[in-house]
Amino acid sequence: MKFGTKAVHAGVEPDPTTGAIMTPIYQTSTYVQESPGKHKGYEYARTQNPTRDALQDSLAALENGKYGLCYATGLAATDTIMKTLRPGDEVICTNDMYGGTYRLFKKVFEPFGIKFIFVPMDEVATIESQVNDKTKMIWVETPTNPLMNVIDVKAVASIAKKHNILLTVDNTFATPYLQNPLDLGADIVMHSVTKYLGGHSDTVMGAIITNHKELYEKFKFLQNAAGGTPGPQDCFLVLRGIKTLHLRMRQHCENGKAVAEYLEAHPLVGKVYYPGLESHRGYKIASEQMRDFGGMVSFTLKDDRVATAMKTLENFEVFALAESLGGVESLCGHPATMTHASIPREERLKAGLGDSLIRLSVGIEDQEDLITDLRQAIESASVKEGAIG
Repeated sequence: MKFGTKAVHAGVEPDPTTGAIMTPIYQTSTYVQESPGKHKGYEYARTQNPTRDALQDSLAALENGKYGLCYATGLAATDTIMKTLRPGDEVICTNDMYGGTYRLFKKVFEPFGIKFIFVPMDEVATIESQVNDKTKMIWVETPTNPLMNVIDVKAVASIAKKHNILLTVDNTFATPYLQNPLDLGADIVMHSVTKYLGGHSDTVMGAIITNHKELYEKFKFLQNAAGGTPGPQDCFLVLRGIKTLHLRMRQHCENGKAVAEYLEAHPLVGKVYYPGLESHRGYKIASEQMRDFGGMVSFTLKDDRVATAMKTLENFEVFALAESLGGVESLCGHPATMTHASIPREERLKAGLGDSLIRLSVGIEDQEDLITDLRQAIESASVKEGAIG
């Protein structure tokens, strides 16, 4: 079954009672039992919900996985994965990652005795040099947030398998439409479903997909025991969003490339971070492991003063200045003070995330309007700050 067909149909069956083509919102907290312990497969809504089950099956199918589980947020999904580790365990992580993940690792789990080692993952030898008998997991984002670094999942998977280490891939930026980490050798795929999978900026959710039954059972136990589950209304919204994922991603990719090419050619722009540009150092790997390059673009101005970046962000009219990404509307943001503010400045700078970096989530609007907005935002800010006459 091709991806577009899976996006529309996988995990979803007409309602057996009414024939409704959309999975109903089972807005219930409990289920009537015929006798104690004898029921129709559902006991309590934290443990099971039919709307959530349909979504979990759909996400598993899209990632070519056997098992899918949904959580209240992306960080709740990450939290669940980390709870399978124990004090003394070590995790090797990419040094360029979402600030909320970094905060969870350093502020929540490190005090419990789990050690996190942050390294650039452009060269797999760098990763292997950090492996020891305490290493239990490698955590990869690719493309990374916000510098759009591309990590070779197959190469990292070979290291993980060689040393019997679990490999987790945060596939939020790529989505299963562009990249399937399980097929590349990963053990666990994590998503912030809030982003492209939901796609309409109207719900918050996370997901885990795996082919390993033992891992699935651990994650499922924690989903119920810790209670970080999404509600049926949110599950319904994501099921609806997934049906157009392939269509939206095509436009995100087309617009993302157009924006990146425009920025690269602009005389006031310094550096553009987009894996679909041949100038990007991860272009070759991205071309091999991704089907297209996505809608996330980051850039700096030649006038790299923070004030000029701030003025640019304030000047946008089509791009909305807001947290998050992956919705149909274009967003702009300042990672240093927004999505990555929880990472200490010295660590950000060490990873290459400067104070003047601007991140764009390129939506599905008309390209001409997006490029016109970029032009006026950049050029008017530069005039105000004295970069051009």
